[in-house]
Amino acid sequence: MLFRNKKRYVVHTAGDPVLKAKARPVEAVTPEIRELACNMQEALRVFSGVGIAAPQVGESLRLVVFDIPVDSMGENPTVGEQLLLPRMPLTVINPEIVASSDVLCESDEGCLSVPDIWAPVVRPATVVFRATTLDGEVIECECGGLLGRCIQHELDHLDGVLFVDRVSPEAARTIERDLKQLIRYGEKHHFHRIKVK
Repeated sequence: MLFRNKKRYVVHTAGDPVLKAKARPVEAVTPEIRELACNMQEALRVFSGVGIAAPQVGESLRLVVFDIPVDSMGENPTVGEQLLLPRMPLTVINPEIVASSDVLCESDEGCLSVPDIWAPVVRPATVVFRATTLDGEVIECECGGLLGRCIQHELDHLDGVLFVDRVSPEAARTIERDLKQLIRYGEKHHFHRIKVK
């Protein structure tokens, strides 16, 4: 059963030191880890996001929640898209990319931690993704499309990298003013914390 209380979680934004730190591995799936995952799912729902990493809510842990629509699957989906998209939202711990394709593709990215700023980012078209679910299932599969991009974006968060750190110098100039303003004044999105009972 889920219930709301008066506490609030915060989605941290660019300029916050927690977003530049390398996150710690999750050692065990405790009730606190499950509660954190539940809160992160709520953040994605509230802000219509497709992925969020624990550092974005102030917890420097290697935990990610994905909630990517099934209809994002293209005509030739990877095994990972076919396997994982129907299981969304999906929470994983200690995720890693074990291989990346040599083929690169560019697409605009945004981020809950960099609100209202979008810029093109070049990334490998597919990656081989390995992670463990909260129930102990080990996943390892090739992922492309929006899922593959989201995996790379969220795993960057676990190593203290924001998508704006990966844009071209030209793109960086176009977002520089807005990014500096965000870092200077800060902006934190609040949402109700929910607890698992």
